[in-house]
Amino acid sequence: MRTDLNASWAMLWAWVSSHPPDSLALALTLLAAPLFVLGVRLLLKASGPEGIWQFLYAHLRSPLRLAWLLLVLRVDAGLLQQRLQSWSWVIGPLHLSLIAALTWLAMRLVRAGGELVLLRRGGLQLPDDPNLLDVNLEVRGLLTRARVLTRVLSFLILIVGLSVALMSIPDVRQVGASLLASAGIAGIVVGLAARPVLSNLLAGLQIALTEPFRINDVLIVEGEWGRVEEITGTYVVFRVWDDRRLILPLQWFIEHPFQNWTRTSASLLGTVFLWVDYATPIEELRRELKRLCAADPDWDGRLALVHVTDANETAVQVRFLVSAANSARAWELRCRIREGMIAYLQRAQPQHLPRHRVQWHEQAPNGPASFQS
Repeated sequence: MRTDLNASWAMLWAWVSSHPPDSLALALTLLAAPLFVLGVRLLLKASGPEGIWQFLYAHLRSPLRLAWLLLVLRVDAGLLQQRLQSWSWVIGPLHLSLIAALTWLAMRLVRAGGELVLLRRGGLQLPDDPNLLDVNLEVRGLLTRARVLTRVLSFLILIVGLSVALMSIPDVRQVGASLLASAGIAGIVVGLAARPVLSNLLAGLQIALTEPFRINDVLIVEGEWGRVEEITGTYVVFRVWDDRRLILPLQWFIEHPFQNWTRTSASLLGTVFLWVDYATPIEELRRELKRLCAADPDWDGRLALVHVTDANETAVQVRFLVSAANSARAWELRCRIREGMIAYLQRAQPQHLPRHRVQWHEQAPNGPASFQS
C-alpha cells in the first residue's frame, strides 16, 4: 500500500515537472475559492465586527467575486493558450469580461466610499420634516458633495473602462488609429458630440467644490419657487412648490443666474404692503403687528417693523416687515399678517381704510350741483 502511494506521488510529480503550465493552471483553479474565502475572512477578522472592511465587503461582495473568478479564468486561459489552440478564441471575451467586472467593482467601491464618508460623520440623513431641512447647512453641503462627486467619479470610471475595453480589441484599435492618422476631423466631430457630456461633467465638479447650491436648497429658477430634490452627474431635479419637477442640466446653473434663498442661512425677511388712509395712526399699527407676531408660531422673534414706504393723492402705503426661520414659514407668516392687519382695520379703524374723497360744489339755485374727486 505504501509502495503504491509513493508510486502515485512520483507519477504526479513527474507530470507536474513535465507540464508546468498545466499544473500551475490546475493548482490555481483548485486553490482559487479557498484563497478567496481565506483572504476575505482574514480581512474581516482584522477589521473587527463593525470595521471598514465589513462595510466594504457588504457592498462589494458580488463584483469582487465575479472579478476574482474572471481573473482566475483569464490567467488559466493564458497559461493554456499554447496547449489548447482551439480554445484561443475564449481569451478575448474573458479579457473584456474581466475589464467590465473591474469597472463594476471600481464604481461600487466609489459608491461605498461615499456612503462610508457619510456614516463616519454620524450617518447623515435629511430629516423628514421640511421645516428642519434648512437648519443644518453642513449636513446638506456634505450630502451634496458626496453624491455629486460619487456620480462624477463613477461616470469617469465607466468612460475609462469602456475606453480600455475598446482599445483591447485589435480591429477597433486599428480603425481608430487609421482615422486619427488620416484626418483630424474625427477628433473634431467627437469633441463636438461630447461637449454637452464634458460640460456637465465639469459643471458637476464645480458645483460639488464651490457649492452654489446644495440638496434641498430653496431656489428661484425661471421664476419658479422650489427646492433642489436631487443632483445627479448630469442634471438637477428641481421640485417646484406645486410638486412639479423641472429637470435642468448642470451646465444651466453655471451659465444662468438664479436665486438661492438658503445659501448661508435659511432665515428670511417677509414683507406685507397695505394701502391705508392718511389719518391712520401708524403707532397703533405697530402695536397690532407686534401682537400678531408674538402670537404666531412662525415668527422667529427677530424683526417686526412698520414703515410708510409710499404715498399718493388718496392713500399711503405701509410696509410690514417680519422675519421667519425659513421661506416656507415666511410665506405662511406673511399671509397671516396680511389677514390679521386687514381684520384689525375693519374691526378697530374702519374709517381709516382707503377711500376715494369727493368734494361737493353748490351751484346757483336754478343750476345743477357738481362734484370733484
